[in-house]
Amino acid sequence: MTDPEFDLLDELYFVTPFRTLLEKTGLPVAELREQLRSLLEQGLIRSYWPDPDTELAYEPTSFGAIATDASYLASKEGLLRHNTR
Repeated sequence: MTDPEFDLLDELYFVTPFRTLLEKTGLPVAELREQLRSLLEQGLIRSYWPDPDTELAYEPTSFGAIATDASYLASKEGLLRHNTR
C-alpha cells in the first residue's frame, strides 16, 4: 500500500464524497481519481452512487465517468490493512 493510498483510507472510515476527499487530501483531481481506482481494484474501498446508500460495483470502463460524483468507504479488508500497517 502506497502512502497516498494509506492517507486516503484514513479519510474513508465513513462514506465520503469525492469533493470532500479532494479538499482533505489536497491531491490533484486526476491523481485522486487514480488512487481511488487503485484502491477499488484491490478491493480496499467501495464506491457509492448516485447516493451514499447505493453501493456501485466497480466497473473499469465506467469509473471515470462517475468518479467525481461518487462517494467512497473503506471495505473491511481496507480497514484491516490500514490498521495493521
